[in-house]
Amino acid sequence: MEALERFFLIRERGSSIGTELRAGLVTFLTMAYILLVNPQILSEAGMPVSDVTVATALGAAFGTLLMGVYANFPFALAPGMGLNAYFTYGVVKGLGVDWRFALTAVFVEGLLFIVLSYGGIRTLILRAIPAPIKLATTTGIGLFLALIGLRNAGLVVDSPATLVQLGVLHAPVPLLALVGLVIIGVLSSRKVKGALLIGIAAVAVAAWVTGLAKAPEAWVSVPSLPRETFWAFDFSQVLTGKFLTVMLAFLFVDVFDTAGTLLGVGRVGGFLRPDGELPGAGRGFMADAVGTVAGAAFGTSTVTCYIESAAGVEEGGRTGLTAVVVSVLFLLSLFFVPTLAAIPPVATAPVLVVVGALMMGGARELEWSRMDEALPGFLTIALMPFTYSIANGISAGIVSFAALKLLSGRPREAHPVVYVLAVLLALHYATGGGA
Repeated sequence: MEALERFFLIRERGSSIGTELRAGLVTFLTMAYILLVNPQILSEAGMPVSDVTVATALGAAFGTLLMGVYANFPFALAPGMGLNAYFTYGVVKGLGVDWRFALTAVFVEGLLFIVLSYGGIRTLILRAIPAPIKLATTTGIGLFLALIGLRNAGLVVDSPATLVQLGVLHAPVPLLALVGLVIIGVLSSRKVKGALLIGIAAVAVAAWVTGLAKAPEAWVSVPSLPRETFWAFDFSQVLTGKFLTVMLAFLFVDVFDTAGTLLGVGRVGGFLRPDGELPGAGRGFMADAVGTVAGAAFGTSTVTCYIESAAGVEEGGRTGLTAVVVSVLFLLSLFFVPTLAAIPPVATAPVLVVVGALMMGGARELEWSRMDEALPGFLTIALMPFTYSIANGISAGIVSFAALKLLSGRPREAHPVVYVLAVLLALHYATGGGA
């Protein structure tokens, strides 16, 4: 135990081994859905479900372990939502290529990511991001999390007329989600340890008992190792324009998704310095990059840092031990797929809403009286949940910040790198790119 304390600096960061273990469990439970969703999405690209399930768990476990041991951050990694959809619908189906083509693009993107991380370029980019964008990123991610939670709870549903609308509140699922939200809110306000985990367990059991969700028929299963997807690369088209375009699109989204998550969740955990910088960000970037390479080798789409890490951070996780716990649980999950599949989205939905609420504080520090600061911050906040993309929000913030500073006669208030990024991002979106 003493060795763990010293290695992860647990006391120094004001945590305890028990807290780290609990935080890791909470983080895992809030993102375990990826074990089920990712294989479903990639299977539509023609990839075998069983292989992708194992690859998802192994890629997440490897990347998260590296984040914990190498970077000492309580952040978890897994195949990114949005990136897996782009993999299937944008690349394989959209371009009419084989899934091996797309998997190779992810692999090469990860290698390039490592080069950028090692050279410090990504850290330079992170430092150059304006303070208003950093503050807004935390708030935007909070709204993004809350939207996911509200949707999973059935409290917000789609509407052909207004895009979204209020769900049927007297329906069983929304009612159960509201009960879970109250339970977590009350326990959190009373400073009860493990409030988020208690809420998840209570709602899951209630859903099983009432028949809203099917209880697990079996607790364990024996996994099979990936066969078709392991190292299934096709390097024959690496130098083609189509390949380069796909690879750069993966890289673009990966860079800004990771940067946004590290900043947003890092702020919640108190890791950011007063100037908004994240000490050790380079190591976090490297862990993310290597995780992407490993995930592609196993047979899954881009592995990236998860915003659900905020749940574990809010539970008190402050060191890499939290990430190590998540990594171990991902490995163990290979034997408990039936149990994990039985935890319904309504059980984790209240946690995402609560964590989203706790991430609203950053908006208070924005200079709302200055439009050249307020508008970029607002666009960053708004476009994350409205476009379902962290990268889109940050991109809008950077481009608008550079334009407003330049046209308002205050060009020196933006880092030179910001102008370079703004031009590149504007060109990316103008040519049909997106996140």
